[in-house]
Amino acid sequence: MRNVLSFVLGGGRGTRLYPLTKYRSKPAVPLGANYRLIDIPLSNCLHSGLNRIYVLTQFLSVSLHRHIRQTYRFDHFGGGFVEILAAQQTMEEGGKDWYQGTADAVRKQVRYIQQNGIDYVLILSGDQLYRMNYADMIRTHQESRADVTIAAMPVTREQAHGLGIMRVDEDGRVQGFLEKPKTVEEMNLVKMDPSWIDRRGVQSRGRDLLASMGIYVFNRATLLDVLTKTDYHDFGKEIFPASVRSRRVQVHLFDGYWEDVGTIRSYYDSCLSLAAPHPPFELAYPGAEIYSRPEFLPPSKIDGATVRRSLIADGCRIGEGAVIENSIIGSRSIIGRGVTIRDSILMGADDYDFDGVANETSTAVGIGDGSLLIGSIVDKNCRIGRNVRLVNEKGLENSVDADDCVVRDGIPIVVKDACLPDGWKLS
Repeated sequence: MRNVLSFVLGGGRGTRLYPLTKYRSKPAVPLGANYRLIDIPLSNCLHSGLNRIYVLTQFLSVSLHRHIRQTYRFDHFGGGFVEILAAQQTMEEGGKDWYQGTADAVRKQVRYIQQNGIDYVLILSGDQLYRMNYADMIRTHQESRADVTIAAMPVTREQAHGLGIMRVDEDGRVQGFLEKPKTVEEMNLVKMDPSWIDRRGVQSRGRDLLASMGIYVFNRATLLDVLTKTDYHDFGKEIFPASVRSRRVQVHLFDGYWEDVGTIRSYYDSCLSLAAPHPPFELAYPGAEIYSRPEFLPPSKIDGATVRRSLIADGCRIGEGAVIENSIIGSRSIIGRGVTIRDSILMGADDYDFDGVANETSTAVGIGDGSLLIGSIVDKNCRIGRNVRLVNEKGLENSVDADDCVVRDGIPIVVKDACLPDGWKLS
């Protein structure tokens, strides 16, 4: 689809995912042992036949740039690309400020939308976990002759509190929008007849609310008009509600797994769900694989360890007597003898630490002998000594910021490149 341009929004400072975003942007956060969050929308695009993609970034984007540059390469004849558009100051009017929101980010790159041969623009988020064929959504957009089409999924009333909810007419045209309804009365204003959802091939299962997924298809002319004639900063809060009032906005129904990975808790739960026997989001999906950077690592070596319900990336070394349960183990993870890891996420390492392994007086990258990790996240390149106890035994919800380990949403997180000495214990 050479007439479709895709924009993947890299997001803001990512404060709700801190400290995973202390040194990287949200889309660069590791996912599922082998991947990064940005791989999800980019893989969806490529499987949908869309290979003209811009990724808009602003904060801490070095690792994201490196990942995209090393992963998404196209031949010279297909015309495809994945290019980074970083926020930058320009001489143009309004060009002296950084991105002020999702719509403002696209506005500052409007010249790319004005290229010849572009009919539609797809707007995506870089921090959501789902699998979608965008070609189906574009077909819905074309057949309904819409100005804007938005992806929506049926949700329960319990789920609706944190989402934007839409009311549509019999033809699927959006008639109303309510951001994060809290009361029964508010939800009744935008509720749908579940049979309407069922008639369109999606099982409502009693769900009578339609939530915005933050995925949009715009006619190019419509998007250019909105961006150049208004100063709206945000798609979800400003452009979409305004479009509902003045333009034809169509809904595209979706009923697969979808998770907005915007907080530490949602990230933790989503990642661990990937290790389940029947995960809600299947990484091994023939014909719709998740692409990522090949690292050319050796197979993982497991020496007398017990591993249950876990994902183990390549290049790991797991020592004798180690127990790993319901966990994600990233590439190049070195796990010592007698280590116990439960309900935890290890992001692994960027390189092997052969010097640290050889030096018995220092703490090497990896997990030292006899350590215990329960319900925790260990970022990349961390040095965890022997007999460390990384367990939130006091039930802390959040802790003060620290250089080595913080607690967010009840989850202890070892910060990237941190070192926990022998015998360290979470206080």
